[in-house]
Amino acid sequence: MSQVRIKGFKAFVFFGGIVGLIGAAVYPVVIYPYFHIDEYKEIQKVTRAGIDQEAIQPGGMKVWTDPFAPKSK
Repeated sequence: MSQVRIKGFKAFVFFGGIVGLIGAAVYPVVIYPYFHIDEYKEIQKVTRAGIDQEAIQPGGMKVWTDPFAPKSK
């Protein structure tokens, strides 16, 4: 039984295709939202309008707050 080895340009195309497919899968999930933060914040404002977070918070847990927001005095 002999093994087939990919060499040269074919190997470049094969591995380049794999990297390209991974990049195409990652772009809409990770990269696009990272560079369009304001768009996603606006979508959250619209979808969360009229919802009382205190009422739907399970188990009496504290409502999530942004840990990176400046502390108010």
